[in-house]
Amino acid sequence: MSFLGKIFTWWNGATIGTLLWSWRNGEKVGSDAQGNEYFRSKPKKGQRERRWVIYSGSNDASNVPSEWHGWLHGSFDDVPESNLPPPRIWEADFTPNATGTAAAYRPQGALEKGGKRARAVGDYEAWSPDA
Repeated sequence: MSFLGKIFTWWNGATIGTLLWSWRNGEKVGSDAQGNEYFRSKPKKGQRERRWVIYSGSNDASNVPSEWHGWLHGSFDDVPESNLPPPRIWEADFTPNATGTAAAYRPQGALEKGGKRARAVGDYEAWSPDA
């Protein structure tokens, strides 16, 4: 992204101001597989610790994996690598929320798929006032 883009856009990664503030007031504690970087405030007497994320792409909270979400919200103090059990063979890799994108799920009756759905079959019987 261009220098001017970093100054004026907040929706596609961190601005220069956020990067400078994070460099001055925070310490990096880790990153995830998507490239997001996680920070916490430097220890100061009498102040509560703050935690935040700098996204690698668009600023979308659904891009934060669940283990880092727990760390950001103070569910545990240590970084996730030290708190997670080994991954199970049946666990799927993280995928971001696709709502609002071309990859979103659309059922057969959706307008994007022509708006036609299969006729209802089975034991459904429409109510009629003269019956």
